[in-house]
Amino acid sequence: MAKLSVLNSKGEKVKDITLKKEVFGIEPNDAVLYDAITLTRNSLRQGTHDTKTRSEVSGGGRKPWRQKGTGRARQGSIRAAQWYHGGIVFGPHPRSYDKKMNRKERRLALKSALSYKQINKELIITESFNVESVKTKDMVSMLNTLGAKKNILIVVEELTENLILATRNLKNVILLQVDEINTYDVIASDTMIITETAVKQLEEVLI
Repeated sequence: MAKLSVLNSKGEKVKDITLKKEVFGIEPNDAVLYDAITLTRNSLRQGTHDTKTRSEVSGGGRKPWRQKGTGRARQGSIRAAQWYHGGIVFGPHPRSYDKKMNRKERRLALKSALSYKQINKELIITESFNVESVKTKDMVSMLNTLGAKKNILIVVEELTENLILATRNLKNVILLQVDEINTYDVIASDTMIITETAVKQLEEVLI
């Protein structure tokens, strides 16, 4: 079981917390992680792309010239695929990109992502994440104090209005309530900040 420091808003160590091995200390399963990321990315695709086949392109109802005697290759329609403005062969058509994963795989993927965060030392645990100010610059200062870098994921037990207002203009910050946490956002972040209470709630759900 891994031990991590619990920090306050000033970046000072308050105490240590022991993380459950079953959630933050498993051997990550890369295959399931890949499937979970693919599922999330696929769900963002509309699948409305479409091209017209030769039967859907307007025109081309008449044979352009007779079959024999012209010296040219035989042609049945000026809307065949080899013609300019002709139909498209094997082009995309509307489809669903939905991918299915069972519940055990989803949980394993999330635990793998959380374990990677702990292994790579990209996990910061805070005593709480309450902010009195709604100013973006104050939030930036707090994140810098905690040592968060690049793309940041903040997970709290409950969203407050001040926290939402303070982070909404930061493009590199994603704010989630603990029951909204997902594999893709965990993997996509360079630093994950989570409150001590949210850690305990996660462990209760995932064990």
